[in-house]
Amino acid sequence: MQKTPGVALAVVLAFALGAFVSWHMSRRERALPDAPAVIEKVREVARLETLDVSLYKKVVFSPDPPPSESGWVQFARWVKEGVSPSRGRAIVFAVAHLSLDLRKLDVDGLRVAGRRVEVVLPRVQTRIELLPAQTEIIGSNLDSQETAQLFDAAKSAFEAEAGADLALQQRARASAQQSLRSLMLGLGFDEVEFVDKLPPEPKRG
Repeated sequence: MQKTPGVALAVVLAFALGAFVSWHMSRRERALPDAPAVIEKVREVARLETLDVSLYKKVVFSPDPPPSESGWVQFARWVKEGVSPSRGRAIVFAVAHLSLDLRKLDVDGLRVAGRRVEVVLPRVQTRIELLPAQTEIIGSNLDSQETAQLFDAAKSAFEAEAGADLALQQRARASAQQSLRSLMLGLGFDEVEFVDKLPPEPKRG
């Protein structure tokens, strides 16, 4: 006997409903980890690299004379500066690596409440990687030590700008939140909320 379309549809719906109930019951019966166990899982990631950004900057550098130089050396440098002052101009390229050190996460930064978890993310850290091979020297009469000082000045400027760029910091945090939300959902939680500070524990009467 051939099944009618209505009967076939009912069979499919019944199978789908049964599969959903079975999946839902398995999730409900699955024991969720407590806060310390979740923290250990998160710490296994250690350092979460969330964003890499290419940067470049035109740097103009003029070194100051070392204060420990003798009078004759300072005089000789003064004469040199009058004839051919030390100057360096370059376009320096770098990569800013933004990351979160999840080893700093502790019980004060994570709370489990039923199937919901609240997380306070650590601060975004910025590491600057200079790319000397891509640097373009526009004009320079600096020696090797002074050139190294130019690169140090460029690195400090990159670090300051990346640390003060709120949009860049937010992009890094959003990327971290997406990765950690996937981890938490995989552990069995239904809701993950990222907060600036954990609210007080509810009073139990």
